[in-house]
Amino acid sequence: MIGKIGGRVDYIASDHVLIDTGGVGYLVYCSDRTLARMPKPGGTVALYTELLVREDLLQLFGFPTMIEREWHRLLTSVQGVGARVGLAILGRLGPEGLGRALALGDVAAIRAAPGVGPKLATRIVSELKDKAPAIMALGSGGAQPAMVSGQPETSPEPGPAPETAQPGAAQMAVSRPPPAVSQADASADALSALVNLGYGMGDAAGAVARAAAEAPEAGTAALIRAALKLLAPKG
Repeated sequence: MIGKIGGRVDYIASDHVLIDTGGVGYLVYCSDRTLARMPKPGGTVALYTELLVREDLLQLFGFPTMIEREWHRLLTSVQGVGARVGLAILGRLGPEGLGRALALGDVAAIRAAPGVGPKLATRIVSELKDKAPAIMALGSGGAQPAMVSGQPETSPEPGPAPETAQPGAAQMAVSRPPPAVSQADASADALSALVNLGYGMGDAAGAVARAAAEAPEAGTAALIRAALKLLAPKG
């Protein structure tokens, strides 16, 4: 089983990339979304992979994060969803959009992906709605990117020597803001908090997905507050 590949990009085609790893070239199929983030040929990249084995065919499919690979595995567990259709859905919606669509039962969003008809979209939502929260709850652990990309290294040009601080000069400490929390991380944390409060996984996932759709930039605390309002008894 090939679980991850890293190396130099040889070329990028419409639906795949050729990655040179120690002199061996691996052809890896990826979604449009992933291919758009690829470095130019000569740059380096790493992808999590899934190997499809058939009697007459071996194909590798690549994903920038483990959580995208898990979504792809879940999608292809549905009858009628092949590996390429799974990539098309992920390419159209992304992992956050897919989780939101499944949690909310949004058949139209799934149907918008190329190659997905109304019957198949309905089947995907019906079969995966209760399974999606488990993938959504993977959080930042599954969302850490494997796709580290860059162009070939070049020798830096020598620059001027750093200036020496004058004796007695005030040294100002510059505080850097903490890194922004992604929507996937915030949603996963909010979902975990709601489940810990006693809400069912399915209900909590639906409320968090709706809150995230209404406020894409919301952090964990804001998502929890909004989801709790949605989960509050009406009347």
